[in-house]
Amino acid sequence: MPLHLAHHARISGEVRIPGSKSLTNRALLLAVFAKGTTRLFGTLKSEDTDLMRAALRQLGVDIKEEGDALVIHGQGGALGEKDAQETLYLGLAGTAYRPLTAALTLARGTYVLEGSARMRERPIAPLVDALRALGADVSYLKTAGFPPVKVTGTGGLQGGVAVMPGALSSQFLTSLLIAAPLASGEIRVDVPGEQVSKPYIDMTIGMLVDFGVAIERDGYRAYLVSPSAYISPGDYAIEADASSASYFLAAGAIAGEGLRIRNLPAQSVQGDAAFADTLKAMGANIVSDDQGTRISRSALKGIDIDLNHMPDAAMTLAVTALFATGTTRIRGISTWRIKETDRLKAMQSELTKLGANTRTTDDSIEITPPKTLRPARIRTYGDHRMAMCFSLACFGTEVEIEDPQVVEKTFPEYFEVFERLVGI
Repeated sequence: MPLHLAHHARISGEVRIPGSKSLTNRALLLAVFAKGTTRLFGTLKSEDTDLMRAALRQLGVDIKEEGDALVIHGQGGALGEKDAQETLYLGLAGTAYRPLTAALTLARGTYVLEGSARMRERPIAPLVDALRALGADVSYLKTAGFPPVKVTGTGGLQGGVAVMPGALSSQFLTSLLIAAPLASGEIRVDVPGEQVSKPYIDMTIGMLVDFGVAIERDGYRAYLVSPSAYISPGDYAIEADASSASYFLAAGAIAGEGLRIRNLPAQSVQGDAAFADTLKAMGANIVSDDQGTRISRSALKGIDIDLNHMPDAAMTLAVTALFATGTTRIRGISTWRIKETDRLKAMQSELTKLGANTRTTDDSIEITPPKTLRPARIRTYGDHRMAMCFSLACFGTEVEIEDPQVVEKTFPEYFEVFERLVGI
């Protein structure tokens, strides 16, 4: 059933943002590899993280819920051994599918990694090519270069040199870097071309350090990983999800009256944490103190900005542009095309429904808002971020959000929280 959002003039109150999906799924896998017991606090419970947890449990990992913590008894190395072929279903969870593809090359047994119809359209060749170069046995079961894949684990990766183009996704490099310390020899990863979504690489390397593994690097061009043991840090806290926070930051800048976000970290490993600075460049009034982050209704102006480093929050900015004076141009978003949907095409279509004048190139979108937004039924394309970012349009007109349940992927309570804050 579609969700009807009436036209609202204000948003107020307090909100706590759930934990980061990217941090949660990385931390789960690192805790499995580590020696010792890890207690994860602040983890996200959503479709994507549930898929990761279910897959790890299927592989024999001991994960328990104890109060506010997830407790993982680490294996002190790679995943174990399965006598029979295992099929793991990972839906559309890229943060589970890709790291597990690399991780299972370290195990013994045969594993088929399945996904949704859209996952079968998302490329995985850069990761598979790199794993094969390091001695892994990974094969495609349908279309070459795309899921599903079969991993025949022989107990480990060899050392050597792998090439990992950086233009498509940071998840490929992240997946390889997580597996690389458990290889039998030193691994060098060369990255030709420009690396997209660089903050996610920094996040991965920072978490590896937290779990006792150091990686030598030459900027974003090359990485050297020596065989190392993961060591549990014991208690490990997951930050609030900066991508999820972007919707409330933007809502506050558009229509905020006393809106406060309680748990945004002052210093964050997430690239999308810089979204507040992007809104400030548009004229947003955002103030942080000991009580949280306060956002007030602001006179916003269009900007020209490269958001290659935060493609998810770039979607939020595209809808925020409907409430700014002048044209907003967002560049560096070529990766939108291979996300949960072709986001470049989808964003242009739905913004146009609302009356915006839009223009796209291969890696950019320009949005010029209309004088008055038109009521519209927003198609979500099965993409959680389409549903959440277009909720902001209700500050200019009434909208219907098709398939609002898609938010279960990363923020199951999103619309419940949003409706409470706008006073429905």
